[in-house]
Amino acid sequence: MRAEQITDPIAYHGEGPAWSPSWGGLRWVDMLAGDFLTLRDDRIERQHVAEVAAAVRPRRGGGAVIGIERGFALESPDGQIDPLPEVWTSPGIRMNEGGCDPQGNFWCGSMAYDQSPGAASLYRLSPEGRVDIMLEGVTVSNGLEWSPDGSLAYYNDTPTGQVAVFDFDPEEGLHNRRILVELPDGGRPDGLTVDSEGCVWTAVVNGGAVHRYRPDGTLDGIIEVGAGKVTACTFGGENLDRLFITTSQENVDTAADPLAGALFVAEVGVAGLPIREFAG
Repeated sequence: MRAEQITDPIAYHGEGPAWSPSWGGLRWVDMLAGDFLTLRDDRIERQHVAEVAAAVRPRRGGGAVIGIERGFALESPDGQIDPLPEVWTSPGIRMNEGGCDPQGNFWCGSMAYDQSPGAASLYRLSPEGRVDIMLEGVTVSNGLEWSPDGSLAYYNDTPTGQVAVFDFDPEEGLHNRRILVELPDGGRPDGLTVDSEGCVWTAVVNGGAVHRYRPDGTLDGIIEVGAGKVTACTFGGENLDRLFITTSQENVDTAADPLAGALFVAEVGVAGLPIREFAG
């Protein structure tokens, strides 16, 4: 199956797509520009929010929670952006990707700008505003999503070439890490999402594709994308059965890869899960 291009190459580093009825459509980030992009009624809106806009998820009361360069910010229902206190001060580290757990906490992981091995962490922001480190020794923290019943969490630390799976419970967090799949041919997993059947869809950032894996790690399908650097994916549309796919121009020869930075969509014949919202 091949995905369809639905926008021009409008993002330098498109990432973190999220579909929410409260937004009237799809939001994703142009991460290193610090912008939100919103696709609503075939129109694209751009809003600058911070120096880095790493990830965005809806809040239950309206607005959004955002991963920004050195921590988190909250968007109010009327669109005002309020940064929270910085989580760290090092200029060499930035947030990169995140998502919400079934209890309404927002998790977001970091990376070093120079991708120093083990320099990053995975953080959890509670609805009350508490920040905890949930995983250390990470290199490029990327896709994170939970199984339909919330008992498993799937996670990508991109340079490992692996999609990891953890057991999850609200008290212990992530534990019993193991490998769901090692991507073939040196593939590097980026963002991921989970569908209603419990299968994991992961962007292959150096492979021009999205892979679908069953819960036992079996490769079950490949979506080819017309840009090489595929960064993330999410389900959206009225029936949550359209897979939206982001791409990037970062470190890409756009003369050879002219669709880098465009948004793509695939009709995949399975529904995703409703997006989990931040309870704060």
